[in-house]
Amino acid sequence: MNIRELARRSGVSTATVSRALNDRAEVSEATRARIRQLALELGYAPNEPARTLVRRRSDTIGLIWDSGQEAQGLHNPFLLGLLSAVRTALSEADYHLMLLTTAGAEEPDGAYLQAVQRHNLEGVIVLTTPPDDRCLRALAASTVPCAGIDTAFTGPRTVRVSSDNAAGAAAAVQHLYEWGHRRIATVTGPLHLPPAAERLTGYRRACERLGLPVPDEYVVEGDFFLASGEAAARGLLALAEPPTAIFAAGDQMAIGAMHAAADAGLSVPRDLAVVGFDDIDAASLVRPALSTVAQDQRALGEAAVAALRSLLDADPGRPKDLVHSYIVPTRLLIRGSSRA
Repeated sequence: MNIRELARRSGVSTATVSRALNDRAEVSEATRARIRQLALELGYAPNEPARTLVRRRSDTIGLIWDSGQEAQGLHNPFLLGLLSAVRTALSEADYHLMLLTTAGAEEPDGAYLQAVQRHNLEGVIVLTTPPDDRCLRALAASTVPCAGIDTAFTGPRTVRVSSDNAAGAAAAVQHLYEWGHRRIATVTGPLHLPPAAERLTGYRRACERLGLPVPDEYVVEGDFFLASGEAAARGLLALAEPPTAIFAAGDQMAIGAMHAAADAGLSVPRDLAVVGFDDIDAASLVRPALSTVAQDQRALGEAAVAALRSLLDADPGRPKDLVHSYIVPTRLLIRGSSRA
């Protein structure tokens, strides 16, 4: 089945069929509905490469995702959920999604940019790609619209989307303070990543506002995964004056801290309160259930698509009119790991 046969059976020209399938105003609603119904019954699907050439747009968004940790066999469940949220938001906005393969060390600096041009992509969404990625820097420096979720990169048509990491961390500290804790330690993520640095900033600001001391040994850097949280908590609990509460910048690290407490014969939350960040599925499944700062994955995905569409609609000659950051609120979920 091709467009000529569909036109013959519809009793109209191929041009009318094309206009009807592309929702052009020149075709009446009745004719458009009749042609669409016949196309559905006959199994006709437009030739997408040809449509792209004619319309000069592909309705396809590229996705770049490389946290640098998959090669080590580590998988972050929050990022998997975020990927699903981005896919859903793109689908609801009538966009297709194309996953761009990670450019290796042997690839030229313009590998991502060439892929965008080759597939005529409308724009790109970037998830947690390391900021020193030279291929990403070349893409950001171009005129391709790019929305980065928790990614620090800048360019003429880039925008950053993130949760309110600092406010979320501050809420966790405030909660622990209100439950009587005065020795509150933190396990951070890798501090070269914006979310980890921002959560540490929120923790420090809250402690300063509440008059809480923060000894250097109360700040331990982890990697967002369980083993690092467990190791950090073991070190914190071995201090001469150990903390009574730990705020971990990721749920997996918080669960690791709970494991360390159990191994030390301590009860959570009686002897040690623990609060995480993200609200992954496992947070509500461990016992006691983990208190955490929840990120709204769906809202992050929708914000990334909205940000990208704002770049597509903006006048490239007026960069000052662009919104360069979208901040999504977080929500503190108080569960058993931090309540007396």
